[in-house]
Order: sequence, then structure tokens, then C-alpha cells
Amino acid sequence: MEPAIKLNPGCTKWDIRQKVWDYIEANNLANFPRPVHHRIPNFKGAAQAGGKLATLPEFRSSSVVKVNPDKPQEQARFITLDARKTLLVPTPRLRTGLFNKIVPPQGATKEELRICSTSRGVKEYSVPIGLDASVHVDLVVVGSVAVSEKGYRIGKGEGFADLEYAMMVAMGAVTDSTIIVTIVHDCQIVNIPEELIESHDLTVDYILTPTRVIKTDCTCPKPQGILWTKCDVDTLEKIPILKKLCRMEEEAGKDVALKKELPRGDPSQAAAREPGKRDGEPERGGGSVPASVSEVPRQGRITTVYMGGIPAGLRVSELKGVLRERGALPLRLNWQGAQHRAFLDYTDLHSAEEALAALQGLILSGNSVCAELARSQRGDRNAGRAPRRPKVTKAAESGAQDQSAP
Repeated sequence: MEPAIKLNPGCTKWDIRQKVWDYIEANNLANFPRPVHHRIPNFKGAAQAGGKLATLPEFRSSSVVKVNPDKPQEQARFITLDARKTLLVPTPRLRTGLFNKIVPPQGATKEELRICSTSRGVKEYSVPIGLDASVHVDLVVVGSVAVSEKGYRIGKGEGFADLEYAMMVAMGAVTDSTIIVTIVHDCQIVNIPEELIESHDLTVDYILTPTRVIKTDCTCPKPQGILWTKCDVDTLEKIPILKKLCRMEEEAGKDVALKKELPRGDPSQAAAREPGKRDGEPERGGGSVPASVSEVPRQGRITTVYMGGIPAGLRVSELKGVLRERGALPLRLNWQGAQHRAFLDYTDLHSAEEALAALQGLILSGNSVCAELARSQRGDRNAGRAPRRPKVTKAAESGAQDQSAP
């Protein structure tokens, strides 16, 4: 079947997400919540697509099924409970653990099982599963923004499905033979270029839509565990279970070297701070922290790029994903989402100009985003010294957010 959405040559993951979200909205193919941008779309026909899970022989032979908590997978959760299988759901944003087990009331009716399948049920009828629990998951159901018939999958850009799977690998809950299923609208099936798929990306074995059941026969290896070099200390602090897994793997003799950190007292820290800021003084607005500590400048002046027209509702982690995909990830990112803008610090003028070229024509949630050198950078008046950061008002201070959320 020819995909409904055509992709342009050289497209990025973000371009694909944007096209799918725009298409679903333009064709009124979604239920609440709307708009679908920055979400796993709750498409019309999701229950019909989810109902096809019961037809899979791998589901019928399974005992333990993990299903993500998004609305379009609600029917899959119900079918799992109705088949009297063990249902696991991931803990929201992995804050308190990896996953919870849904425990329906004794002798639950179908109506009670439907309640257990909802977001309310996930909160009221679940118990946490610890890392020390011996769990083997037979089948995993994940949401997607886009997927290809070859099994390549793109999520909403936060990476939680990939990380959840990698953590399950680390605790021995899944193997290469574990079946991965995604449930999407037919329009979400697109020809994702193979070169966009990285080693940490989760691929799928089955695609369920309102009209089709697709067995992908995907040959791309699934993630083999946690890529610690993509994690930093801040990520571990935000996800305690990840920190515990790191200790466990380290004790087992595995290499758990994290993303390269900036050493304390490194002279390059001064270049990235505002002129005149004392050591240990917090950044104004709380929104300017390293975007990536793996690349730290040793010399040269910081050059700042202004981004305006950032749409309301966009998360800073999503903006970072766009910048990463376009090869424009800065040294530091000063997020002022309430003012629909951000300031990006690059190691020098050349790096900033390369980023500007990569960001031309950027559209986020239907908004054309402006990217240009910050006013303090225009001309050569500041050559040889770090630029003065644009003045931050009290309103901007209250709107600034920490960009390091996973």
C-alpha cells in the first residue's frame, strides 16, 4: 500500500513527526487530546486497531505483556487483562521505577477491567515492580508517531520507549526474541529512511492499524542494553532506577562510563558564564545549563543564536531533539519558553553559522521558527570576548526552565 504521507529526501526524524502530526490534524483523524503535536496520536479507530492484538499467535501464547500507558493503547491493555494475562505498564517518565503491574479486583467484571485499562485504572490498580523481581516479558506494545513496514519506528522524541526497553534488557526482562508491537493509524505508516535508525532505536515486529496487521520481519537488531555514554549524571539523578541499574552493572564489571562531564574548575566554564559572574553563582532565570557536556570549548569566544517563534507547548527536550537531529546542538541553551524564544550558545562564530544554516526553514507545530545571530553578535564589535547575554526580565526569569529534562 502506498503511504499517504510522502517524505522529502534528506528528511530528519523531526520532519517526519511534523508531517504526521500535521496530516492527522489537517484530516481530522484524531480524538481527544488535541492537537496531536508532541503526543502519541490518539487516532480514530485506535480501539479497532488495538483489538487486532488478540489475533496474533504470539499474543495468545504470551503470559506477561507490557503496554505503554497512552490512550490509543487502551484497548490493548483491556484485551490483555480480559485474557487473564499479566499486564505491566511503564511508570510515568520513569520517575519512581521501571514499570507497575495492574492488579484488577478479585473476580473483576469486563466493565471493571475496562476501568483498569484506563489512565485512572493505571493509577488506582497498579503495584510497583522492583529491579530485584524476576520478570520475563513476552510481548511489548509501544506507541509510535511514525513507523515503516520494515519495522523502523519513530516516537514523539523523548526517548522513553527506547530507554524503557534498554532498561528491560539490562534487568533481563526481555531478549532478542521478545515481540514488539505498535498500534497506529494507517497514515502513520511511512517510508522511514534506514539511515535515520540508530543503535538505541527500538524497532517493531508487528504493526496493527484499523485495517491491517503487518508482520515486518525486521532484521535490524533491537537495543542490546543501556548506552551509558548517552547518559549523564543529571539524567541519573532524574531517573533513580537508572542510577540503580548503573550501580548494578558497574558491580557486575560492565563499562558504565557516562557522557563526558565538564571537570570542576575547568577554565572553559568561565567562557560560558556571563561576564562578571562569580564562581558558584546560579544562572539568571535558571534556564541556562549545558546542552551537552561531551563537547566543551577550550578556546575561542562564545557566539549566541536567537530562536524566536517557538510554539506554545513545545518542551525543551523536544527542541533539543530537533537541534540534535539537525546537527545544531549548542554548548548551552537558555530556554525562555514563556516568551516563545531561546538563546543558543556555540563555541565560535563558525559553529553558530553552521547551526543557522541547518535551522533555516525550520517549522515546529506549524510555526515558522526564526533563527538568527543574537543582537550582541551582529557585526564585529564584540570580537575577542564572550558576548553579553541578552538582559533577562523578571517575567523571563519566571518563565525560564531547566533544559536538562530527559
